[in-house]
Amino acid sequence: MLNIDKIINEVIILYLKQLHNIIIIFVLLLSFFTLNGCTNQDPPEPIKKELLIYCGITMTRPMRKIADRIEQQENCIIKIIKNGSDNLYRSIKINQKGDLYLPGSESYIEKCLLEKLVTETVSVGFNRAVFIVAKGNPLNISGNLNSLLNPDYRIVLGTSDSCAIGKETKRVLTQAGIYEQVISQTLYLTSDSADLIKAIADNKADLVVNWYATATWPGNREVMDVLLLDEEMALPHKLILGLLSFSRQPEIARRFMKLASSPEGREIFADYGFGGNR
Repeated sequence: MLNIDKIINEVIILYLKQLHNIIIIFVLLLSFFTLNGCTNQDPPEPIKKELLIYCGITMTRPMRKIADRIEQQENCIIKIIKNGSDNLYRSIKINQKGDLYLPGSESYIEKCLLEKLVTETVSVGFNRAVFIVAKGNPLNISGNLNSLLNPDYRIVLGTSDSCAIGKETKRVLTQAGIYEQVISQTLYLTSDSADLIKAIADNKADLVVNWYATATWPGNREVMDVLLLDEEMALPHKLILGLLSFSRQPEIARRFMKLASSPEGREIFADYGFGGNR
């Protein structure tokens, strides 16, 4: 007579052995595919170096164009902080971070050199203050500084506390002895060159003092004209690019400076209206 219990036990034992073998095979296969997958994975890309540039609003376009080229050549990332030159100067002084600084006036670089915030410099172009009026100069405004004293004109100026064009305007008008008079009848003061352009484009002003380059850009030149001022009063200023003393990527920064100050780089700046006397 068959021993049913014994047969059942043998079947169970055989099943468990087979199950154990299946589990072992599964674990081995899983380990193989896992290891093989890790082996075939691409190595992680190295973290790209980053360059931080402080740039006056007016010069952002040519700087971005040069930055795009350096990013390709150096396989890096370039971030540009744009603001009024004075605001940027204060940020640099307080935060002690970044690699390059391009203000709208060389006077800021001179301060940075004295305070050892900048160690090396190159010239990349020129900035020049001018009158900007609506296209066709419908009010027949002259390029004489005394036009700023005409109460019939809506005049908007940059503030000397935050932007290079405001500081330059104050210098020019103070030299002419009319700064306080002009300020007293100015419609309002604004913080940067972009707002000055907007004032003309939006017909909120008849006359502004701004950098020459701003009126030459597509979108602007179609709606505004430039009135050149006497060079003895509003002389062209060099645009100076400075290497910050605490730069973490000085070699890449120097390559940027080399390209920006080369004939190719200066041509880029000239294309955006920073080519000197015009």
